[in-house]
Amino acid sequence: MVENSNQHKHRLIEHTNGLSLAEVNGTVEVPKGKGFFKTLLAYSGPGALVAVGYMDPGNWSTSITGGQNFQYLLMSVILMSSLIAMLLQYMAAKLGIVSQMDLAQAIRARTSKTLGIILWVLTELAIMATDIAEVIGAAIALYLLFGIPLVVAVFITVFDVFLLLLLTKVGFRKIEAIVVCLILVILFVFVYQVALSDPDWKALFAGFIPNSHTFADSPAIGGQTPLTGALGIIGATVMPHNLYLHSAVSQTRKINHDDNADVARAVRFTTWDSNIQLSMAFLVNALLLIMGVAVFKTGTVEDPSFFGLYEALSNPATMSNGILGEVAKSGILSTLFAVALLASGQNSTITGTLTGQVIMEGFIHMRIPVWLRRLVTRLLSVIPVLICVMLTSGKSAIAEHEALNNLMNESQVFLAFALPFSMIPLLMMTNSQVEMGKQFKNSFVIKILGWFSVISLTYLNLRGLPGQIESFFGSQATISEISLADNIAYAIIVAVLLLLAWTIIELYQGNKKHEQYLKEVMQEEG
Repeated sequence: MVENSNQHKHRLIEHTNGLSLAEVNGTVEVPKGKGFFKTLLAYSGPGALVAVGYMDPGNWSTSITGGQNFQYLLMSVILMSSLIAMLLQYMAAKLGIVSQMDLAQAIRARTSKTLGIILWVLTELAIMATDIAEVIGAAIALYLLFGIPLVVAVFITVFDVFLLLLLTKVGFRKIEAIVVCLILVILFVFVYQVALSDPDWKALFAGFIPNSHTFADSPAIGGQTPLTGALGIIGATVMPHNLYLHSAVSQTRKINHDDNADVARAVRFTTWDSNIQLSMAFLVNALLLIMGVAVFKTGTVEDPSFFGLYEALSNPATMSNGILGEVAKSGILSTLFAVALLASGQNSTITGTLTGQVIMEGFIHMRIPVWLRRLVTRLLSVIPVLICVMLTSGKSAIAEHEALNNLMNESQVFLAFALPFSMIPLLMMTNSQVEMGKQFKNSFVIKILGWFSVISLTYLNLRGLPGQIESFFGSQATISEISLADNIAYAIIVAVLLLLAWTIIELYQGNKKHEQYLKEVMQEEG
């Protein structure tokens, strides 16, 4: 058997059905019998890889624009989204540690091949949607920092595959460290800018308490209502690929699965790591919204694209106070913003590639080299960005900026209907004693909170779908175009609900079959 695997190890495309991220699975040693902080340090890292997805370029304009339009009203949405994210990521990590399968493998083990392929395609579309945001963010950052033309900058983003190749050689622990450093860069930039702005702390903390206006359909400011702003923040925060990623990278620590105490320790410290890193992501998103309120004068950011934000940060007239105005003159604020944007794009590159590997191996049992996978997905993501840049090349700079910003926002529509297909299976499996065992299945409180979160997010995402489809037709859409968009959205919603029903039925039946199999095994052993 070993000889046969050696013969095929150099194939470009391989069949696989083994450990999740097999090359790093169980490779990180963790201390036994040491103090809390030393043990936590050993388990720290996977949470950072996951937290990156909660502060990628797709989050930036939604949070800043929400602050510009509605002050601190949507701060409660950022808090709620982050708490739900902590709950879902806890379950994802626990599934990986206890079952020794990532979410894609666990779903595929309980469903048919046909459904597995459909869910794989759906999740790949969601990953490509986030990749479009990364391409746009990184390309714009290169343009702003070095004056590289956008078309050239877009092509340069393809070459981050070589960066990824380099990282695969340095070891998984070092990759985690690099990601943490990039997160700290992003955090420093926004802490510095907000500190100079001296926000209204009383109003800020009051914004953490939701009220009747948080999800209201009015007023409409700059084409945005509190509801659409809240849906934008939710859609940019809780992403399906993070659940697949966490269920895989949580298995990188070396654990004795025959010892329940060791497994419980791993679940405990992985949860600590996840919650700490996601708290940092919450802080970044909160700082972005505070920027919209306190760094800029209300209503001065007419262009919410990355170009517009960069220009606003270099213009003393848009700054909320004299200190910020003086710093803005030097160009420090705008340069730091572009550096943070580039760091965010590179972080998302690393995690997006790992997630793609997880879902391909899990759903369709296919493995291809990391560099090839990255090259293919990045080239596919570059195509719509290049088309967008070329179509607007003869128009004004503002038109080009708006087109890129709209493309980034509209690409996120795939996340809205892909999310339930990761959340619901995750909740069903971690609720199940068959899958998790009596000790590790979700408690009653976690079950209630889980179903409330899943149903709420699914409802809000599907409710916002008609508006997202309408945005594809632009701000001057005709009545017939709006009607067409709504019909498309309703057809998608029906398709999503039917596919969800199919998924739930197959998961339930697969769970029952596995339960019957375990009973038969126990009877034979007894």
